[in-house]
Amino acid sequence: MATQITNRTLFTGDNLPVLRGMNNGSADLIYLDPPFNSNKHYSAPVGSEAAGASFKDAWTLNDEDEAWHAALKSHQPKLYAIISAAGAVGGRGDKSYLIYMAIRILEMRRILKDDGSIYLHVDPTMSHSLKLLMDAVFGKQQFQNEFIWYYGGGGAGKKRWGRKHDVLLFYTKSGHWTFNMDAVRMPHKWASGQLRADGSERSLDKGKIADDVFSHHAIMPWAKERMGYPTQKPLALLDRIVQASSNAGDTVLDPFCGCATTCVAAEILHRHWIGIDISPKALELVKTRMNREVLGEGKVFKGKIISRTDIPARTDIPRIKMSKPQITKLLYANQAGLCNGCEIHFPLQNFTHDHIVPTSHGGADVIENLQLLCGRCNSIKGNRTMEYLKARLREMGEIK
Repeated sequence: MATQITNRTLFTGDNLPVLRGMNNGSADLIYLDPPFNSNKHYSAPVGSEAAGASFKDAWTLNDEDEAWHAALKSHQPKLYAIISAAGAVGGRGDKSYLIYMAIRILEMRRILKDDGSIYLHVDPTMSHSLKLLMDAVFGKQQFQNEFIWYYGGGGAGKKRWGRKHDVLLFYTKSGHWTFNMDAVRMPHKWASGQLRADGSERSLDKGKIADDVFSHHAIMPWAKERMGYPTQKPLALLDRIVQASSNAGDTVLDPFCGCATTCVAAEILHRHWIGIDISPKALELVKTRMNREVLGEGKVFKGKIISRTDIPARTDIPRIKMSKPQITKLLYANQAGLCNGCEIHFPLQNFTHDHIVPTSHGGADVIENLQLLCGRCNSIKGNRTMEYLKARLREMGEIK
């Protein structure tokens, strides 16, 4: 299914509703560099091009998180168990973070094409737990590589090995995927004409087949591509991933696009791209970088970058063909006459139709997303999520 979103679109806002509004199978490649649960507050330095961009990477478990977690129990029991175990070991902050990531990774799997690939950029803080999440969502058999970005440099600790790399977890959706081996071959370290131990001549041919370690320094203070964004990744890293795991004309999605490195790499390599970021600064940065890094200093990027703050509407869902009374009877039978909020039994006429995930949060207008609520629960919920309603009812002592 083709995406219903125009090439070169950048959404500003929470990525979850936007992801929910994207069609099934509409991205060939997803790269995400999410928060790492570092318990830090990041902000770009004053005077840098990214000044004003900031995000808080600290997590506190609340009742709404618990409701999200409970909702996973019946539909995603593996995810539920992994998050429970991680919370028991790592505490409430870890549990909150993994709930946040799990519901988004589920949407990303739906959005990915059957022959698509996803790269999740992690550091040692939560990489062990996130790999289990990815195993649960994509299947352990779809794990392809633990791709190492070795950046070196900097100081070394006196009590432990120097921390000099990040990990990218590379998964595919199925047993068939794009991987352009020749596009990412590494140059040989010898010169043409050098001899092997047996006396035969070495040739440069196409270069060495790439392995799962990419050695490239982090962005230096003097680098032209440096924007001052606190977690900016080098263009060379994203160039490598986009070249290997997509083809010209494919759609690349970055749901945490930050200073738009993925978008820039996709543009240079003639891919279509969609970015999402919580900060309005991302739009300004992508425009700056398109002019400077795609074309070069002094030139103006002529492509139209579309800025959106709305929730896209899915176009891959057939219209409901049942009448409203038919839908009501079906839902009433499915819920055994119980309100989906307070779980109290009511006559059919006491119920109101409601979207489990509101359309204003990216929810689809399908039977699976419809429910019956009593008048009171419908009033409490409003246009908010079921997780909000459950949390409020639990707070009032009306459900466990």
